Order: sequence, then structure tokens, then C-alpha cells
Amino acid sequence: MSSKITCYLDCVSPYSYFALLYLERNRDILEAHDVEIDIVPVFLGGINVGSGNKPPWTLEAKAHYSKYDSARAKRYFGVPNIQTPSFFPILSLLPQRALGFVKEAHREQFISVFLDIYQAMWENGKDVSKPEVLAEVLGQRLKPDEARQVMEQASSAPYKQRLNDNTREALDRGAFGCPWYWVRNSKGEEEPFFGSDRYVPSPHTFLPRPLPCSYIGFAAEEEGWFATGRSVSRLAAVAERGARLRGRWEKRTMKHGERSSRDVRHANRLSTSQVPLHVGVSRLTMEGRCAAAAG
Repeated sequence: MSSKITCYLDCVSPYSYFALLYLERNRDILEAHDVEIDIVPVFLGGINVGSGNKPPWTLEAKAHYSKYDSARAKRYFGVPNIQTPSFFPILSLLPQRALGFVKEAHREQFISVFLDIYQAMWENGKDVSKPEVLAEVLGQRLKPDEARQVMEQASSAPYKQRLNDNTREALDRGAFGCPWYWVRNSKGEEEPFFGSDRYVPSPHTFLPRPLPCSYIGFAAEEEGWFATGRSVSRLAAVAERGARLRGRWEKRTMKHGERSSRDVRHANRLSTSQVPLHVGVSRLTMEGRCAAAAG
């Protein structure tokens, strides 16, 4: 059975923007491991109401913390121009319904259009809930007649219902915010994940020992879970350092005929026993099973 990441997103959520950026940057790596990615437009307002959740800015402590978390996220994802627009929050029903139609009628452009909408709102300060603004953004990828058709269908009963159905599906899978992931591994095991900064389960089982990879997309292969995350470079650096140390100790052993068991344990811990890895173009395999892709 192939693995699958179903990711529920709303353009009103900046963390959904981060999640989509990261999944797309690592799509080729995930698909190379037989991991399917499905991006699903939902209505975050409906998820909040249906789950009883509240937007983070309505809680003073969360609102205060968010400025720090947002600044860190913008640096990490390489989108320093993201700013909360003066008209935030928007009622995202129109753009999310439009995306439902784009996904069906212009599937090859779907992700690009979604990213264009995010960029228009969060980087260029455009209110994509306004029909004329949304039509302008759609015109960046679609022909004029195609953009008009999207706008017409976005207000039609079938695509209003499509967004309702997508939102209900996310709620049925436990969603209380966005981004919300539903992840299936190759064994058919399924679990939810929330947010763009998660701890990833180690191989074989879901939750025995977290692997600290931050701002990630999730997947799985035959032997266990895969994750894409920023800890790859650190792990690779640790492994290389361990290999250098072990090489020096081996030379010393050949010269002096001795090395302590502590030296051996330290070198092995750094280079092989904890991180026995092979590094591909941008892939690191941990413990022979858990891979992480650099962003």
C-alpha cells in the first residue's frame, strides 16, 4: 500500500502557507518514496466552530507569543515579506470554493494558484475575499475565460457543497485548526498531525520516540515513517564529525596500538550507531528506515 499525506489548508492561515511551501519543496522526494500528497481546501472558520476552537489571536497570551513564532517561521521558510494585512481576518469562503473548482478543472495549476493566493494576501496585502481581487490573482495562471469560469463556479451550489464536504471530512478526522494532516503509512496505519512544527514518530510505531524535525511534511514507507525537516543538516554534520573523529582515532590506533573504549563508543555514536545514514541528493536515511529531506 502506498503512503499518503492529506493536508487540509485555508488561505486565511499563514501556517497553512508555510505547510504548503514545505510540502511542495519536498514533493519530489516524498513521491520518490511512493508517498502521495493531497492538498484539500477547507474553511477554517467552519473547523473552529465545529471543533469549539478559537483563533489564537483571541487569547492574549497566544497573541503575544505569535509575533515571536511568526518571525522565526518567516526566517525558516524564507518568506520574510509575510505581514498580517490590515483587513485580516477575511471570510475565506470565496477563494476556498474557487480552489475547489481549480483543483478539479485545472489540476495541473492547482498548487500554483493556491500559492498565488497565499502570496497575494500574505505578502502583497491583497484582500482575496473580494471577487475582483481574486479574479486578478487567478489571471496570473489561467486564461481570462478560465478565470471567469472559476469565479462563476465558486458561487455555485456544487462548489459551496464541495467546501462544506471537505471541511466536514477534516472535522470527522479530528481537525481543530489548519494546517491539519491525515497521514497513512504503507501498513495502512493512519494518524492525524497538526500545525507546521511537529515531532515525528520513529520507525515501526507511531509514538515511541520522537525525532525532533521541525516545520515538516510527513510520509511513510514500508519500514516506517518519513519526515522532511530542518534537522537534516544538523544530523549530517554530526555524522560527518563522527566519521572524522573515528578516522583520527583509527590512525592513532595504528600508530600507538591503543584507544580507549570511550573513544570507540563516542565515535560510533556520532557516526554510525545512532545515525547510520546514507545521504542522497537531499535525503538522509536514519536507522535504515526513517528519512528526512532537507528544505
